[in-house]
Amino acid sequence: MSNPWSRWLQVNDTALFQLSRKAGWDAFVNTAPRADFATLTVEEMARLGPEESEDYAEARAVWNANPPTVRTAQLTAAYQVIDDVMASNRRDADKLRGSVVIDAEPGLGKTTIATRYAREFHRRIYRRYGPATAAGDQRLPVAFVTLTDGITLKGVNQRLLEFYGHPAARRGSRAELTALAVDCVASCDTRLVVIDELHFVDFAGRHGTEVSNHLKGLANELPVTFIYVGVGLREKWFFDEGLIGEQVVLAQTSRRATRCPVVPFTTATDAGARAWATLLATLEPHYKLARARPGMLTDHARLLHERTQGRIGSLTTLLDRACARAITGGAESLDARLLSCVPVDNAAEQLSHSA
Repeated sequence: MSNPWSRWLQVNDTALFQLSRKAGWDAFVNTAPRADFATLTVEEMARLGPEESEDYAEARAVWNANPPTVRTAQLTAAYQVIDDVMASNRRDADKLRGSVVIDAEPGLGKTTIATRYAREFHRRIYRRYGPATAAGDQRLPVAFVTLTDGITLKGVNQRLLEFYGHPAARRGSRAELTALAVDCVASCDTRLVVIDELHFVDFAGRHGTEVSNHLKGLANELPVTFIYVGVGLREKWFFDEGLIGEQVVLAQTSRRATRCPVVPFTTATDAGARAWATLLATLEPHYKLARARPGMLTDHARLLHERTQGRIGSLTTLLDRACARAITGGAESLDARLLSCVPVDNAAEQLSHSA
């Protein structure tokens, strides 16, 4: 009899989606959710053979490290802003579309919001129009581009062409690459372009001004809606295009873009505390531990908030690490001691100690 956990891992192990390539994005959009499996009791685990026990622990580690996306108040509010802006996506090609700027501190789920919204949009377009365009090209409703430090105008074009898998992504002048990028977007009937890590652009410098003008030019020429994602974009003068003083009023981006802030959870108000507890209660059933119990997380809501400052990225990191320790150490549950000693990201750790 084959090892059932080995089979599960072969099918359901962590998917290495490279979202910045069309093959990876397509897999992210179309891969079915992981198949669930029953959580064994301590007695049932004791009857497993060595290899079965090892593979069962690995299956749980994969599962626990990938909690579902919870429709929090922050995600709902962000979706509403994006929906409002996406209404302009239905405009004819000769009319300008607005853009969304998801601008917030690290660890608040900015990229998760953008990618999950874009995935839903991608699926809707596929359902309505199919996987091929009228001309027979591959339909790619969404393009996902991740920027890198010191990115230039030419680099933006290259990253966009790399998403589509264009063989000339590393060749040609800026003008030639721009023309190729525009052709890819048009040929694949792309309607939504997500640009992540926009904070890597220095909008106060020459390259930043060029990138800003290039993005405006693409928005003028392409019948798409842009979602920009980054940290501290208002402070980095993205909306002002690097302009200062009286020139700021000339910044077109500030009129075309709608800022979508994302805030951490707070427990300072009754409503905030309830929202935090609801998040924990929603996540609680996901984790596969033999001694898991109702209240395993909600009983420690204050502790978890102190350790993560209400940032969902820090929370999920803490929980999957705590689950890993609970499995390897044999506790098979989460308690205050374990949740207090598991290391989290540096920023959360420092703020937790200074509170």
